[in-house]
Amino acid sequence: MKKLSILLFCGLCLSLQVSAQQKTKDERMQWWREARFGMFIHWGVYAQWAGVYHGHEQLKGGAEWIMNRSKIPVAEYQAMAKNFNPVKYNADEWVRMAKQAGMKYIVITAKHHDGFAMFKTKASKWNIVDATPYGKDVLKPLAAACHKYGIRLGFYYSQAQDWNNPGGAVSRRPASDGWANPDSAAIDAYTKAHDGHWDPAQETRSFADYIKEVAVPQVKELLTNYGKVSVLWWDTPTNMTEEAALALQAQLKYQPDIITNDRLKRPDFPGDTKTPEQKIPGLNELDGKDWETCMTMNGTWGYRTSDNNWKTPETLIHNLCDIASKGGNYLLNIGPKPDGTFPQQSVEALSEIGKWMKTNGEAIYATHASPLPPLSWGRCTQKTSGSGTILYLHIFDWPADGKLWVPGLHHSITSAKLLANGILCQSKQTPEGVQIQLPAHAPDKMASVIKLQLTGNL
Repeated sequence: MKKLSILLFCGLCLSLQVSAQQKTKDERMQWWREARFGMFIHWGVYAQWAGVYHGHEQLKGGAEWIMNRSKIPVAEYQAMAKNFNPVKYNADEWVRMAKQAGMKYIVITAKHHDGFAMFKTKASKWNIVDATPYGKDVLKPLAAACHKYGIRLGFYYSQAQDWNNPGGAVSRRPASDGWANPDSAAIDAYTKAHDGHWDPAQETRSFADYIKEVAVPQVKELLTNYGKVSVLWWDTPTNMTEEAALALQAQLKYQPDIITNDRLKRPDFPGDTKTPEQKIPGLNELDGKDWETCMTMNGTWGYRTSDNNWKTPETLIHNLCDIASKGGNYLLNIGPKPDGTFPQQSVEALSEIGKWMKTNGEAIYATHASPLPPLSWGRCTQKTSGSGTILYLHIFDWPADGKLWVPGLHHSITSAKLLANGILCQSKQTPEGVQIQLPAHAPDKMASVIKLQLTGNL
């Protein structure tokens, strides 16, 4: 009997293991679809340059591209790592701020295109432990803080482009895009003849060997050394081959539930999510797909001292509402300073978003795209509730006469109230739709939300 019990137990374990491995995409994606809001973090040695090379402002692109844009030699760029010492880095504080802002997941640049690993890796000495005076893995404490606060952890990894580890691919950008370099013409001629590389040190290994010796081992390290990893965010599949993509994709076996995007190699490796960048798709543009808009708070992903073109908290909140109303997620970027702190403008914006989300979060989390035609005064999200429907009306422009028109809505309304203060609002049906009578003043100047409960499903 004892032997039979053991066999039955082992069989149950095997069954559960197989069941877990056969989790459907809908099951894997459930938390992500409910989250709607996450934090992107672009951080690396490029923060030390802060968009300036030899006293010249980088002309184009985000500050994280400065090595490519300004065609900085490998040795010179790597020497800057000796100054990268983020002694004020506090992973607990970062994750706490994300949680208070209402974010449900974090995706950090484990390795960007400059090839600098923000973690201890055996595949390359070009990492924060071996190449900087800081000498510590920053992903370990971040993973611990995410676990502590219940935030999902994700890693961005530049799988193809790598401007420091030999053999890595390079996106061809003219030297004149960087700054007024007197040698721009000569550099451009060299990059044209050398597949985008501008320094012979970048070419001492083949791309296939780079994938085998650096990229694949590092992805395995990321997926085996930090506990649960929920997202792997590939970027720029420059010169990617099917063989390389298959070798990288094979590492996902270490995190069977992981969610990946569509940037490993297009179009043969679509991943789970679409990734519109710095833009919000038009209405119905990505219907039926899982998508996530990634966007900066100012004009750059990595830290740049001269970029003060900060979006207002109101704009960021409106973006969040707009994205949720179309069924997408908002991955909002922070570019930490070289000392490991967030720019003050980012801290203040996160605080304002958090205040709004504390009151109105239910109108964002686990919602679906709006069933209504475009609304001139704001946006709409929805949830099903038993045999009924809940519409959340995000009002950006409060009507001066207090009458809010919801066109095309003909279902019976059982309740209409403001999330901010619980005040009930009167409503009436008309042939054109529903009219809701609002108080004279908006309870929230950025975006006020009406919770509208209806009978039936839309």
